[in-house]
Amino acid sequence: MISNPYVAIDGPAGAGKSTVARTLANKLGFIYIDTGAMYRAVTLMALREGVDLTDQAGLTRLAQSVSVVLMPDGNGGLKVLLNGDDVSEDIRSQEVSKNVSLVAMVPGVRKRLVELQRAMASRGGVVMEGRDIGTVVLPDAPVKIFLTASSVERAKRRREELAAKGNLIDQEQMEKEILRRDQIDSTRAADPLVQAADAVAIDSTSYSVKEVVDMIMALVTAEEKRP
Repeated sequence: MISNPYVAIDGPAGAGKSTVARTLANKLGFIYIDTGAMYRAVTLMALREGVDLTDQAGLTRLAQSVSVVLMPDGNGGLKVLLNGDDVSEDIRSQEVSKNVSLVAMVPGVRKRLVELQRAMASRGGVVMEGRDIGTVVLPDAPVKIFLTASSVERAKRRREELAAKGNLIDQEQMEKEILRRDQIDSTRAADPLVQAADAVAIDSTSYSVKEVVDMIMALVTAEEKRP
Protein backbone atom coordinates (compact mmCIF):
# COMPACT_ATOMS: atom_id res chain seq x y z
CA MET A 1 0.00 0.00 0.00
CA ILE A 2 1.45 3.40 -0.96
CA SER A 3 1.52 5.53 2.19
CA ASN A 4 2.75 8.63 0.34
CA PRO A 5 1.01 8.74 -3.06
CA TYR A 6 3.85 10.41 -4.92
CA VAL A 7 5.69 9.45 -8.07
CA ALA A 8 9.05 11.19 -8.52
CA ILE A 9 10.55 11.40 -12.01
CA ASP A 10 14.02 12.82 -12.51
CA GLY A 11 16.35 12.98 -15.47
CA PRO A 12 18.29 15.19 -17.86
CA ALA A 13 16.93 17.66 -20.40
CA GLY A 14 15.03 16.14 -23.31
CA ALA A 15 14.54 12.71 -21.74
CA GLY A 16 10.77 12.96 -22.11
CA LYS A 17 9.98 13.58 -18.45
CA SER A 18 7.19 16.09 -19.03
CA THR A 19 5.27 13.98 -21.54
CA VAL A 20 5.68 10.80 -19.51
CA ALA A 21 4.80 12.48 -16.21
CA ARG A 22 1.75 14.22 -17.66
CA THR A 23 0.47 11.01 -19.27
CA LEU A 24 1.10 9.01 -16.11
CA ALA A 25 -0.68 11.57 -13.92
CA ASN A 26 -3.73 11.42 -16.18
CA LYS A 27 -3.84 7.62 -15.96
CA LEU A 28 -3.49 7.66 -12.17
CA GLY A 29 -5.84 10.58 -11.63
CA PHE A 30 -2.97 12.43 -9.91
CA ILE A 31 -1.84 16.05 -10.18
CA TYR A 32 1.04 16.68 -12.58
CA ILE A 33 3.75 19.07 -11.40
CA ASP A 34 6.55 20.19 -13.72
CA THR A 35 9.13 21.72 -11.39
CA GLY A 36 11.30 22.72 -14.34
CA ALA A 37 8.55 25.13 -15.38
CA MET A 38 9.01 26.94 -12.08
CA TYR A 39 12.74 27.44 -12.66
CA ARG A 40 11.95 28.55 -16.20
CA ALA A 41 9.48 31.12 -14.86
CA VAL A 42 12.10 32.61 -12.54
CA THR A 43 14.60 32.62 -15.43
CA LEU A 44 12.09 34.41 -17.65
CA MET A 45 11.54 37.07 -15.01
CA ALA A 46 15.29 37.50 -14.54
CA LEU A 47 15.75 37.99 -18.28
CA ARG A 48 12.87 40.46 -18.43
CA GLU A 49 14.17 42.42 -15.45
CA GLY A 50 17.77 42.41 -16.69
CA VAL A 51 19.07 40.61 -13.60
CA ASP A 52 22.66 39.46 -13.98
CA LEU A 53 22.47 35.65 -14.16
CA THR A 54 25.76 35.42 -12.23
CA ASP A 55 24.34 37.51 -9.38
CA GLN A 56 23.23 34.79 -6.96
CA ALA A 57 21.98 37.26 -4.34
CA GLY A 58 19.93 39.11 -6.94
CA LEU A 59 18.43 35.89 -8.31
CA THR A 60 17.59 34.72 -4.79
CA ARG A 61 15.79 37.97 -4.04
CA LEU A 62 13.91 37.64 -7.31
CA ALA A 63 12.82 34.07 -6.54
CA GLN A 64 11.61 35.12 -3.11
CA SER A 65 9.56 38.00 -4.48
CA VAL A 66 7.84 36.49 -7.52
CA SER A 67 4.67 34.41 -7.54
CA VAL A 68 4.85 31.18 -9.55
CA VAL A 69 1.64 29.16 -9.71
CA LEU A 70 1.03 25.92 -11.61
CA MET A 71 -2.53 24.94 -12.43
CA PRO A 72 -4.24 22.43 -14.77
CA ASP A 73 -4.85 23.84 -18.23
CA GLY A 74 -7.93 21.69 -18.85
CA ASN A 75 -6.15 19.52 -21.42
CA GLY A 76 -4.08 17.36 -19.10
CA GLY A 77 -1.21 19.83 -19.05
CA LEU A 78 -0.14 22.78 -16.95
CA LYS A 79 -0.70 26.50 -17.09
CA VAL A 80 2.17 28.50 -15.60
CA LEU A 81 1.29 31.83 -14.01
CA LEU A 82 4.09 34.28 -13.24
CA ASN A 83 2.85 37.13 -11.05
CA GLY A 84 -0.62 36.29 -12.35
CA ASP A 85 0.33 36.31 -16.06
CA ASP A 86 0.14 33.17 -18.20
CA VAL A 87 3.71 32.51 -19.37
CA SER A 88 3.20 28.86 -20.38
CA GLU A 89 4.55 29.51 -23.88
CA ASP A 90 7.11 32.19 -23.01
CA ILE A 91 9.05 29.94 -20.64
CA ARG A 92 9.71 27.47 -23.48
CA SER A 93 11.69 29.98 -25.54
CA GLN A 94 15.23 29.09 -26.60
CA GLU A 95 16.59 32.02 -24.60
CA VAL A 96 15.05 30.65 -21.41
CA SER A 97 16.21 27.11 -22.24
CA LYS A 98 19.79 28.32 -22.69
CA ASN A 99 19.86 30.05 -19.31
CA VAL A 100 17.60 28.08 -16.97
CA SER A 101 20.41 25.83 -15.72
CA LEU A 102 22.36 28.92 -14.58
CA VAL A 103 19.41 30.11 -12.51
CA ALA A 104 18.60 26.63 -11.21
CA MET A 105 22.10 26.22 -9.78
CA VAL A 106 21.60 29.08 -7.30
CA PRO A 107 21.06 27.64 -3.79
CA GLY A 108 18.70 30.43 -2.71
CA VAL A 109 16.51 29.95 -5.77
CA ARG A 110 16.38 26.20 -5.21
CA LYS A 111 15.53 26.59 -1.52
CA ARG A 112 12.58 28.85 -2.28
CA LEU A 113 11.18 26.72 -5.10
CA VAL A 114 11.62 23.45 -3.19
CA GLU A 115 9.47 24.96 -0.43
CA LEU A 116 6.75 25.72 -2.96
CA GLN A 117 7.04 22.27 -4.55
CA ARG A 118 6.69 20.45 -1.24
CA ALA A 119 3.66 22.57 -0.40
CA MET A 120 2.06 21.58 -3.72
CA ALA A 121 2.69 17.91 -2.99
CA SER A 122 1.57 18.03 0.65
CA ARG A 123 -1.88 16.58 -0.08
CA GLY A 124 -0.48 13.66 -2.07
CA GLY A 125 -1.74 12.26 -5.36
CA VAL A 126 1.13 13.84 -7.29
CA VAL A 127 3.42 12.97 -10.19
CA MET A 128 6.30 15.42 -9.92
CA GLU A 129 9.17 15.68 -12.37
CA GLY A 130 12.42 17.58 -12.40
CA ARG A 131 16.09 17.15 -11.54
CA ASP A 132 16.08 16.59 -7.76
CA ILE A 133 12.63 15.24 -6.91
CA GLY A 134 13.65 11.81 -5.67
CA THR A 135 16.78 13.07 -3.93
CA VAL A 136 15.66 16.37 -2.40
CA VAL A 137 12.04 17.43 -2.90
CA LEU A 138 10.25 14.12 -2.22
CA PRO A 139 12.91 11.74 -0.87
CA ASP A 140 10.20 9.50 0.65
CA ALA A 141 8.38 8.95 -2.65
CA PRO A 142 7.60 5.22 -2.90
CA VAL A 143 8.12 5.19 -6.67
CA LYS A 144 11.17 6.96 -8.07
CA ILE A 145 12.18 6.98 -11.71
CA PHE A 146 15.37 8.22 -13.33
CA LEU A 147 14.44 8.74 -16.97
CA THR A 148 17.13 9.27 -19.55
CA ALA A 149 17.94 8.77 -23.26
CA SER A 150 20.95 9.20 -25.51
CA SER A 151 22.08 12.78 -26.11
CA VAL A 152 21.38 12.33 -29.85
CA GLU A 153 17.79 11.25 -29.17
CA ARG A 154 17.23 13.98 -26.59
CA ALA A 155 18.49 16.63 -29.00
CA LYS A 156 16.23 15.22 -31.72
CA ARG A 157 13.19 15.42 -29.46
CA ARG A 158 13.95 18.99 -28.46
CA ARG A 159 14.48 20.00 -32.10
CA GLU A 160 11.09 18.53 -33.02
CA GLU A 161 9.44 20.28 -30.10
CA LEU A 162 10.90 23.64 -31.14
CA ALA A 163 10.25 23.05 -34.85
CA ALA A 164 6.56 22.57 -34.07
CA LYS A 165 6.63 26.15 -32.74
CA GLY A 166 8.49 27.49 -35.77
CA ASN A 167 11.97 27.49 -34.26
CA LEU A 168 14.46 25.58 -36.40
CA ILE A 169 17.65 24.52 -34.60
CA ASP A 170 20.57 22.58 -36.08
CA GLN A 171 20.95 19.04 -34.65
CA GLU A 172 24.62 19.52 -33.78
CA GLN A 173 23.92 22.82 -32.08
CA MET A 174 21.10 21.26 -30.07
CA GLU A 175 23.29 18.34 -28.99
CA LYS A 176 25.93 20.78 -27.73
CA GLU A 177 23.27 22.69 -25.81
CA ILE A 178 21.89 19.46 -24.28
CA LEU A 179 25.37 18.35 -23.17
CA ARG A 180 26.10 21.82 -21.77
CA ARG A 181 22.94 21.66 -19.67
CA ASP A 182 23.83 18.14 -18.52
CA GLN A 183 27.22 19.41 -17.35
CA ILE A 184 25.75 22.32 -15.40
CA ASP A 185 22.91 20.29 -13.88
CA SER A 186 25.06 17.35 -12.78
CA THR A 187 27.98 19.33 -11.34
CA ARG A 188 26.23 22.19 -9.54
CA ALA A 189 26.89 22.41 -5.81
CA ALA A 190 23.22 22.69 -4.82
CA ASP A 191 21.05 19.61 -5.43
CA PRO A 192 22.83 18.25 -8.51
CA LEU A 193 21.15 15.94 -10.99
CA VAL A 194 21.92 12.42 -9.76
CA GLN A 195 20.01 9.17 -9.72
CA ALA A 196 18.55 8.43 -6.28
CA ALA A 197 19.90 5.19 -4.83
CA ASP A 198 16.41 3.65 -4.81
CA ALA A 199 15.28 4.99 -8.19
CA VAL A 200 14.55 2.75 -11.17
CA ALA A 201 16.50 3.83 -14.25
CA ILE A 202 14.66 3.80 -17.58
CA ASP A 203 16.47 4.57 -20.84
CA SER A 204 13.71 5.81 -23.13
CA THR A 205 15.86 6.03 -26.27
CA SER A 206 14.14 3.09 -27.95
CA TYR A 207 10.78 3.20 -26.18
CA SER A 208 7.56 5.05 -26.94
CA VAL A 209 5.87 7.24 -24.34
CA LYS A 210 3.20 4.56 -23.88
CA GLU A 211 5.82 1.89 -23.24
CA VAL A 212 7.60 4.02 -20.63
CA VAL A 213 4.31 4.90 -18.93
CA ASP A 214 3.33 1.22 -18.85
CA MET A 215 6.65 0.37 -17.17
CA ILE A 216 6.06 2.97 -14.47
CA MET A 217 2.43 1.92 -14.03
CA ALA A 218 3.66 -1.61 -13.34
CA LEU A 219 5.94 -0.27 -10.61
CA VAL A 220 3.09 1.75 -9.09
CA THR A 221 0.81 -1.30 -9.14
CA ALA A 222 3.48 -3.45 -7.51
CA GLU A 223 3.99 -0.83 -4.79
CA GLU A 224 0.25 -0.64 -4.13
CA LYS A 225 0.14 -4.41 -3.56
CA ARG A 226 2.87 -4.34 -0.94
CA PRO A 227 1.58 -4.97 2.61
